Amino acid sequence: MTMKRILGWTSRKSFLSLGLLLSISAWGGAMWNRSQRPGHQTARLPDIVGQTSDGTTALPDTATKARLNELYGQLPLSFEANVGQTDPRVDFISRGSGYTLLLTPREAVLALHTAGDAQDDRESAVGVTLRMQFVGSEVKPKVTAQEELPGKVNYFIGSDPRRWRSGVSTYAKVTYQNLYTGVDLVYYGNQRQLEYDFVVRPGTDPNIIALSFEGADQLKVDAQGELVLQAGGGEVRQRKPLIYQEVDGVRREVAGSYKLKDRNTVGFELADYDASRPLVIDPVLVYSTFLGGSTDDEGRDIVVDALGNAYVTGSTQQLIFPIDFPTTAGAFDTTHNGSHDAFVTKLNPAGSALVYSTFLGGSNDDGGRGIAVDTSGSAYVTGITGSPNFPTTVGAFDTTLNSLGTFDAFVTKLNPSGSALVYSTFLGGVITESGSGIAVDTSGSAYVTGDTGSNNFPTTVGAFDTTYNGDADTFVTKFNPAGSALEYSTFLGGFDTDFGTAIVLDTFGSAYVTGFTGSGNYPTTVGAFDTTQNGEFRFDAFVTKLNLSGSALVYSTFLGGTGPEFGEGIAVDTSGSAYVIGTTSSTDFPTTVGAFDTTANIVVGPDAFVTKLNPSGSTLVYSTYLGGSELEEGNDI
Repeated sequence: MTMKRILGWTSRKSFLSLGLLLSISAWGGAMWNRSQRPGHQTARLPDIVGQTSDGTTALPDTATKARLNELYGQLPLSFEANVGQTDPRVDFISRGSGYTLLLTPREAVLALHTAGDAQDDRESAVGVTLRMQFVGSEVKPKVTAQEELPGKVNYFIGSDPRRWRSGVSTYAKVTYQNLYTGVDLVYYGNQRQLEYDFVVRPGTDPNIIALSFEGADQLKVDAQGELVLQAGGGEVRQRKPLIYQEVDGVRREVAGSYKLKDRNTVGFELADYDASRPLVIDPVLVYSTFLGGSTDDEGRDIVVDALGNAYVTGSTQQLIFPIDFPTTAGAFDTTHNGSHDAFVTKLNPAGSALVYSTFLGGSNDDGGRGIAVDTSGSAYVTGITGSPNFPTTVGAFDTTLNSLGTFDAFVTKLNPSGSALVYSTFLGGVITESGSGIAVDTSGSAYVTGDTGSNNFPTTVGAFDTTYNGDADTFVTKFNPAGSALEYSTFLGGFDTDFGTAIVLDTFGSAYVTGFTGSGNYPTTVGAFDTTQNGEFRFDAFVTKLNLSGSALVYSTFLGGTGPEFGEGIAVDTSGSAYVIGTTSSTDFPTTVGAFDTTANIVVGPDAFVTKLNPSGSTLVYSTYLGGSELEEGNDI
């Protein structure tokens, strides 16, 4: 089972597909204690926090936390041995944000938790329970654990010490040996995904494997070969299985699919393969749910917090009654306001329930384009609004629509429950603005990028560029934590059209921006990878890093070939290397030797591209096309 996160839209509804197992709560090297309230966990992290000279606790800095978060995702998944802390029929337990997995000799039980009181009482807030039973398997297969981890789990529940359990061992893998004669089942993974593989030994018929699902209302195989389980008001999907054999160290895939045996039982159907070699069958399990009403809805951006909750923004249209885009009681705004409203929706880690869902808009058209979340769970949203009565807050930077019959950008911060606005402000001048990307630093300052056609767009003294340059400029704006003032705001562009699409921050708070530019004089820096526009009268992607104060460029480069390019998404690692994704129609887009694909696949439409720049922005670490003979677009990374 591999975690997936997917966001997209259909002509009728947005859809959101989330991995069931978005995060795992056990730290491999930490000591976990379970208090009297089930599900409440505290951790001692001796390698993370230290003591200062005055004896107070020293918390990790931003760079350290980011590095630890990256390393955490690579740690082995933890399986607890059952030594009396749960039902005796259970052999091993794996716990995470939004789920509990129980492994017994004859079945795997996956309990998905609801939003309710999930942070404080996860185990008592079970929403959907799915039981995957191994039909026709051995009555008592040998269930063993491998690769013991240094972490131990302690249970101190209730006042009777005889019921306490301490020093419970944890492991990285659990294997069902001879679940069927000649077939092993292996559970393993890391802190961000859980996988299970059927390993079929040579000479064994894989048709003996049969899985029965209890807790699902309906079971079917769709046109894409995915196994669809209707459960809890949504869909649990197992993607078309990956089936392969290792031959001389090379993985060779075997064609195969699910095969329904009866209304709630499924097996596997395989093409010819080498029966003298082992065979691996690896299903992929995801949770999928629609998000929308009876007319058009579009998901534009998604972010996930440390607990695995997903925050989504976009736009929803309402042309008929009743208004049926899903909102939640107590959310900021449950009434649709205009033809198109922005929406902000938070889903629980299992994807099984809305934590909150709210409209955001006024009497004209509004749409969410970018979303970020801070460590407290407050969501920051940017987008576009044409509504003079778009909701703003007292003391916010700008509470009046600036455009003359067109659109302003907006920046809105919601409280963690989605019930109120912490601040909300317009951002723009007399012509049209759109906010496209947003990021937030550890102090709560929001950084926004987008595009503006206004020569009076608000800039700040000392910012890199305070003069409007052409038909449309990119802007980069940093708000103070209260949303009441600009810490810096700058134009970024040349004499033609420039659009900022995405923004990200490094661990120090420097902003990295990507987008696309038609300006031959777009600002670049000496020593940057490419300081010359590549396509005459065509767009190039750009990648620009600003210093902490927004007063100068650390580096700025074109990225493209003789055809048009569009930079759409950007990420940065802890070393300061930037990763950019976008779309190219150039046969000479810059690629690197040894990259995955150095030849354009452009026949009918453009290719996606993925490029990594070194920390100084002077060279490409790698750069590759990504596509086939039809149209591809890279939108986020």
